[in-house]
Amino acid sequence: MKHEESSSQRSDTTIVPSRSGIPTLRGVEHVGLTVPDLDEATEFFVRVLGCEVVYTMGPLLYEENWFGLNPEFLPQTRRIIRALRCQNGAHIELFEFSAPDQRKQMPRNIDYGGHHVAFYVDDMDAAIAYLKDRGVKLYGEKKCASGPEAGKDSTFVHFCTPWGLMLELVSYPNGRAYEQEQPAMWRPS
Repeated sequence: MKHEESSSQRSDTTIVPSRSGIPTLRGVEHVGLTVPDLDEATEFFVRVLGCEVVYTMGPLLYEENWFGLNPEFLPQTRRIIRALRCQNGAHIELFEFSAPDQRKQMPRNIDYGGHHVAFYVDDMDAAIAYLKDRGVKLYGEKKCASGPEAGKDSTFVHFCTPWGLMLELVSYPNGRAYEQEQPAMWRPS
């Protein structure tokens, strides 16, 4: 039986830090999420998370094959885009696509292509109570972060949108353990 190292046992020393990369890169500008129903997703992000709609584009038909679509599907593939401001940090771009060969199964977080988006909160208990009051499905209760993410009062909880997208709340008001050795990756402003 093959033994796999846990992430806490893996060594990061083989990865050589690089300060090169894309010239002038500043950070994450937006996160794009494809959703099954743009209005339902907008309602959730606005009503539950407090995001604000900035603009909507579309419906638009593909004239260029940006995503390697089957050429015969180009005139049948349409998209609508809605941009949302969610306080500080990257904004959210919601996409509703319609295409003949579209896969409609949401990847689980553990599947290739699986993902989640995390939002920082100052008061985890108040945020969890708020989600519960609105009937949002939580994946368990608040957990204390461990490993490099640990810190005094460093907590997180995962929750779910009505269409099955996993989201997360994080809070680390006193920083995280890794910050003892290197600068913070992100801090709320």
